Amino acid sequence: MIMQRINILIILLLFVIPSFGQKSQKELEAKRKKLESEIAYTNKLLNETKSSKNATLNQLRLIDVKVNKRIDLVATLKAEIYHLNNKIETTEIAVANLEDELKELKQKYAEIAWHAFKYKTAYNKLIFLFSSDGINQAYQRMRYLDQLSSYIRTEAEIIGEAEKEKSNLLNQLVVERSKKNTLLANEQAEVTILEQEQYQKNRVKKDLESREKQLKKSKKDKEKQTRELDRQIQKIIIAETAPKTDKTTGKSYDLTPSEKKLTESFASNKGRLPWPTERGVISGTFGVHSHPVLKKVRVKNNGIDIATSKNSEARAVFSGTVVSITKISNTNLAVIIKHGKYFTVYSNLEEVFVARGDQVDTKQIIGKVHTNLKGNTELHFEIWNGSSIQNPSYWIVKK
Repeated sequence: MIMQRINILIILLLFVIPSFGQKSQKELEAKRKKLESEIAYTNKLLNETKSSKNATLNQLRLIDVKVNKRIDLVATLKAEIYHLNNKIETTEIAVANLEDELKELKQKYAEIAWHAFKYKTAYNKLIFLFSSDGINQAYQRMRYLDQLSSYIRTEAEIIGEAEKEKSNLLNQLVVERSKKNTLLANEQAEVTILEQEQYQKNRVKKDLESREKQLKKSKKDKEKQTRELDRQIQKIIIAETAPKTDKTTGKSYDLTPSEKKLTESFASNKGRLPWPTERGVISGTFGVHSHPVLKKVRVKNNGIDIATSKNSEARAVFSGTVVSITKISNTNLAVIIKHGKYFTVYSNLEEVFVARGDQVDTKQIIGKVHTNLKGNTELHFEIWNGSSIQNPSYWIVKK
């Protein structure tokens, strides 16, 4: 457990904390609240799978997602504490400087007040004026008395404002120190939870390793469905991207003017496309990866997998035309939408709410995501540029 804590701290210090250097206190607070919300949602997804007696790969992936977000959360808390320490230090310096300034002001005020006290009575003022060498000097002395009185009032106001500012700064220090203590307590609590989640992750992984034969069969079944989906996608893309002939002119073309415009519009929204589910976490990333449990086994993902809650619906990420509704298995339907020369694929649907040839709008609901017997609800999402596969993570908006 001690080594586990040391490893967590090393990860935070080397890889995560430096990235927060330029963020403001408000940005860090917003990020912390966002991470807390995402962790709570991931816990909700995990709770939906707890009915399953045995651990599943989906559970392992969700725990891994949660652990990474928790590491990010602890780093964010550390960065917030760092910012607060700087703020407290700055406030303390400001209070010290203000106290020095007040001391000097009060000393000067005492000296001036003594002079004013000398001429406080009308009798002393008259003596001061009539002892002048002439009218001009008497006039100057009268102005001096007026200015002295005005200066005393001004200095008193300055001291009053400085005292008020000092009081505000001291109150601010109380708030900042209280907030820091709360953040420190939160950080300690999160590190403890993180250690527990790391332990849970290792336990689930060991449980899965003991069922290697079952995992290999599950992998084989999934690969079969993936191959069928790929075959259907390639078939559709070939048909939809084949050159067409204008019946009037006899000339061939790839895209109509409206399709060209749609292609440009889709491409210009890279990194800004909405998610294909209203809420969710990426449980499977794009590309070739090592299997999370099976040793020396690689898995390929042509898109991303998004874990979402039960009864969630899939939605189109951009306007386009439904060009295919494919049955991959009894519980896995796939919808393919064309956006000019781009295609988006939504699979692992148990119900579809659109038909081939339908025009769909951005964020239009197209189907219901399948929930399996183990409680896992996961949408598989792909993006293709013609026959070139894309990483969807680069296209959808970052959460």
